[in-house]
Amino acid sequence: MLTEQQLTQLDWDKTQGMMPVIVQHNVSGEVLMHGYMTQPALEKTLAEGNVTFFSRTKNRLWTKGETSGHFLQVVSITPDCDNDTLLILANPIGPTCHLGTTSCFSPAVPEWTFLYQLEELLASRKTADPESSYTARLYASGTKRIAQKVGEEGVETALAATVNDRDELTNEASDLVYHLMVLLQDQDLDFSAVINNLRARHK
Repeated sequence: MLTEQQLTQLDWDKTQGMMPVIVQHNVSGEVLMHGYMTQPALEKTLAEGNVTFFSRTKNRLWTKGETSGHFLQVVSITPDCDNDTLLILANPIGPTCHLGTTSCFSPAVPEWTFLYQLEELLASRKTADPESSYTARLYASGTKRIAQKVGEEGVETALAATVNDRDELTNEASDLVYHLMVLLQDQDLDFSAVINNLRARHK
């Protein structure tokens, strides 16, 4: 969250008391929405942990999700270099847009966001009918079979690289990543656990 020093450095005068706010998905990185905060809106956000804006149309404080239940749970708040704009990383509860889409800026989705969307889809297949999809059949086959598929795809990916076949390497690497993500889900691990571990190693 914001430190006391960051709070005191926010330039409310520059923004006439209405600071622009960008909300970004904490995991996928997708930009979810844009709004404005007054100081009371920021104070309410910090106190309650759900993003609260100042609605210019309603002329009052407005907590995103207060009627729909689709809250934006705050993970972090960071001011920009001029202290006149805020970036909020949040975990959304349900779709952010009133049109039912994940983002108010759909369909503008960064490529990396697809991995998060795929992970969500794979998670939903864990309890699906094995006859409904290949992924559901993989889960039903058990951990050993899923792990075997990861091993097979890893070997095939390496072989494609050794013969310099870029198309085959792309296809095999895609199979490898897919089966790895299924294995992680089978073990109740999100891909973010791998990312956080890599980040810790990097430090």
